[in-house]
Amino acid sequence: MVLPPLIFAAFGVMAYLGLKNSDETHRLESVFDGEPAPEMTAEPLAGYPGITREMLASGEVTLVNFWASWCPPCRAEHPRLMEMQAQGLTILGVNFKDQAGNATKYLGEEGNPFAGVAFDPAGRTAIEWGVTGPPETFILDGDGTVVFKFVGPLVGSDYEQRFLPALEQALAAQ
Repeated sequence: MVLPPLIFAAFGVMAYLGLKNSDETHRLESVFDGEPAPEMTAEPLAGYPGITREMLASGEVTLVNFWASWCPPCRAEHPRLMEMQAQGLTILGVNFKDQAGNATKYLGEEGNPFAGVAFDPAGRTAIEWGVTGPPETFILDGDGTVVFKFVGPLVGSDYEQRFLPALEQALAAQ
C-alpha cells in the first residue's frame, strides 16, 4: 500500500525538476551548426528544379526548408516563405515523407517559394540533416555552412525572437 504513493511522489518530483530546468541552456542544438551542409538528395520533385551542392554554397545566405503538404504548420508558414522569397532570399525546399502528386498540387495552388525542390519520400535526407519533423529551416552562409537551425513554423514570437535575429546576423556577415 505504501509503494504506489511513493512511486507517484517520485514521478511528481521528477516532473517538477524537469520543468524547473527547461530553460534555454538545456535546449538541444543542431550538431551541424558551424559545419558544412550535409548531403542533399539529387532527386527533384517532378516539374521543379532539384538542389545541387553549388546551390547550398552559392555565395549568398540560403535557407533550406524541410516541409510536407500534409503538415499543417508547414501550411501556416508558407505565406512567410513566399514573402521571404519576394524579398530576394534564396530558399531551397526539401519535400519529405510526402507523395509527389500532393506536393506538386500544393505548390501549384499556394505558390512556389523555392529556387529548388528536392524530393525525399523516404526521409533519408531529413535523417542526414538531423530533421525530426516538418517544418524545420536551416540558415546557411555563403560557403554552405549551417549557421542556424530552427525547428517549427516560421510564425509567431519564437520566429521573431530566435529566427529573425539569426537571419539578420547571417545577412550582416555576408
